Amino acid sequence: MPWIIVGVIAVGLLLYAILSKTSKIDAIPGPLVVVLAYVGFMAGFNHFHQSYSVAAIGLITTAYFTFLPNFALIFVGAPLIERTQKNTCIQFILSLVTASIVGVIVNLACYLGIGILFPSGVSSWYAIEPMALVWVLFSLFLLFKYKIGMLKLILLSLAYGFLLFLWQ
Repeated sequence: MPWIIVGVIAVGLLLYAILSKTSKIDAIPGPLVVVLAYVGFMAGFNHFHQSYSVAAIGLITTAYFTFLPNFALIFVGAPLIERTQKNTCIQFILSLVTASIVGVIVNLACYLGIGILFPSGVSSWYAIEPMALVWVLFSLFLLFKYKIGMLKLILLSLAYGFLLFLWQ
């Protein structure tokens, strides 16, 4: 990830004169932090014989060491960014960094999605997990048709996964 960001900054400096102000992209890397906390929980759970207490420690540790550098950078870097607010070159480069982070999140979502939809590997469309596909489609329906909030969707997904676990 650091090399991606460095590369984006370098390309941003080269392309800055070409692109317009309207090409900026705005996003928050929060979903990546949530995924990392989940991975910390699952690592503790799976590697220590399904212990919920160790899983909770894994989640807390992962979240702490994921958030701590972010907050340190915010407290140290915020005054600097505030002083450069009017500098369009720096704003453009920061928008490219944000876009690269969104790309990393999309890549991670595709990687995790393939693992969920095709648990035995992507050999053919017949290898797809039907219950996972039903939930993905239903989730997309709820998101786009009813504009359901992310927290509600996560709680519904948790309930669906728990019910599916009990059923199997």
